[in-house]
Amino acid sequence: MSAKPSFLKRMFLLLWNTVNGIRKFIINIIFFGLLAVIAVALLNSEEDVVVEDQSALVLNLSGSIVDQKHYVDPIEMALNQGQANDPEGEILLSDLLYTINNATEDARISSIVLDLANLQNAGISKMTAIGEALNQFKAANKSVIAMANGYDQNQYFLASFADKIYLNNQGMVSIDGLSRYRLYYKAALEKLKITTHVFRVGTFKSAVEPFIRDDMSDADKEASKVLLNDIWQSYSTIVASNRQIAPDQLVLSPDEFLVQLDKAEGDAAKMAINLKWVDELVSADAFRLAMIERVGSDKEGKNFKQISFNDYRALTAPMPHFVEKDSVAVIVAKGTILNGKQPAGQIGGESTSALLMKARFDDKVKAVVLRVDSPGGSAFASEQIRQEVLALKNAGKPVVVSMGSLAASGGYWISASADYIVATPTTLTGSIGIFGMFATFDQALNHFGITSDGVATSDWAGLSPTRELNPQVSAVIQRHIERGYHEFISLVAKERHMTLEQVDNIAQGRVWTGKRALSLGLVDELGDMDTALAKAADLAKMDKFDVKVIEQELSAEQQLIQQIMGATAAYVPDSVRQTSVVEQLVKQWAGAFETLSMFDDPNHVYMYCENCNY
Repeated sequence: MSAKPSFLKRMFLLLWNTVNGIRKFIINIIFFGLLAVIAVALLNSEEDVVVEDQSALVLNLSGSIVDQKHYVDPIEMALNQGQANDPEGEILLSDLLYTINNATEDARISSIVLDLANLQNAGISKMTAIGEALNQFKAANKSVIAMANGYDQNQYFLASFADKIYLNNQGMVSIDGLSRYRLYYKAALEKLKITTHVFRVGTFKSAVEPFIRDDMSDADKEASKVLLNDIWQSYSTIVASNRQIAPDQLVLSPDEFLVQLDKAEGDAAKMAINLKWVDELVSADAFRLAMIERVGSDKEGKNFKQISFNDYRALTAPMPHFVEKDSVAVIVAKGTILNGKQPAGQIGGESTSALLMKARFDDKVKAVVLRVDSPGGSAFASEQIRQEVLALKNAGKPVVVSMGSLAASGGYWISASADYIVATPTTLTGSIGIFGMFATFDQALNHFGITSDGVATSDWAGLSPTRELNPQVSAVIQRHIERGYHEFISLVAKERHMTLEQVDNIAQGRVWTGKRALSLGLVDELGDMDTALAKAADLAKMDKFDVKVIEQELSAEQQLIQQIMGATAAYVPDSVRQTSVVEQLVKQWAGAFETLSMFDDPNHVYMYCENCNY
């Protein structure tokens, strides 16, 4: 039960937009001018793309790897430029896996080159699936090569699956480990005379802590440390195994780092060679020549034989089936759970329920895989979606949940009633808890000589962010929150065949990795999307099946815009991508209030995991 802090949000964003308006205007002109030029070049290109024998497939991955693309209106994108929710290029994980698997069987493709310079976000779960596909490619006696001017932590994880890692002789590898630091606003809110009323159940439900504390609670520190250690263990174990080095050689202490840097005479690239992080230091031209020697030169003789990810994906995209067969439907629930109808690529109580209903009434759909990649959100919308999962089961169609990078809080609520739950070892799940928040500004208004007075027929009728919250009303709200928590653990206990006490012990808002969730009984198996599809087919007693993706349909114009954005992401200048430290700080402030104010639960009750951002 949380009043939306729209007043504070508007004041803050107004200040930010005023200071930042001119910069955004200039950036937008440059950005969309560049976009238009590239789009015209792409649309007017008449040269047919041909895959030569022994070609290298260049996986030039730009932006984020996602389970589902979201559509952003161009006008909205312009208005959001420079804000915390900047749109960026998106690559479907399923497209990428399909492309790699197709290249494995394609005799014309001899190598894969990983171009990771513009890879922004992915998540270990998704990157592990990509790595496994790369391993299958290598098992077909083909090679994977990585080349970059420098590698950050995510980029290096994927690069570690390569047979050979090249690094620019002036570059470096940046592996820092994981951390979780947040801004806390209690003291600032007190100075602004804003009172936050928090209602929650769960020792580890820390989403609201920044508004009621000036530091991280001991419970949050304990849970976060365990979670980070679990995720880092998965990262370091996989990378160390790929590179055949010790896991503790990936992140060095400052003292050890200085020792290694001295051995390399201060050269970070040479240090990467000494530590076996990379295999060879080259210039861009030296890499070009090495690849020409490996796969041969193109027709012009200037570069090595290659085809880009986008071109190869377009050439090898599967043809649509004109005669539908029995299938397992895949429905993606990605993002924050909101009420009503939400655009493609987001979760809406009504819109996502409509997709599940469509699968229920499709005679060719015999089972459903619900792909969940969500930190939760509205409790009401989460229950709407879960009810449609129950309707599917009642219609005799098994439902299997495939958890992506995260399926926590409301994301777990919509998963709990499935027939079977599959998670990856690093999926963030659990966060079984509930909270509400109500902000009042009466003291702030009084400070400026503004008061609120009047009459009402009840204490409820007078509720307002401009008035002090009645303690009795506060007690009633807390009781509702407690009831909501009891319903949450009761649901989990029923669906997971556990006692209330067992669920309560592992709930309390705590987040677990998929590996721990399996041992705790919150999920049934560790695996990827293929595991979930196979299980769904097995439950539906299907020997052969098609996979049918059910999603909101975009218009031809919307699809074109989405494709152009994905294709041009690599060409966006770094100056547009990057922001200053001050901008990042301000956006953290704006983002914190945006996180809470974006929710629209009719009862103002939320199941949301703030911890799920690693």
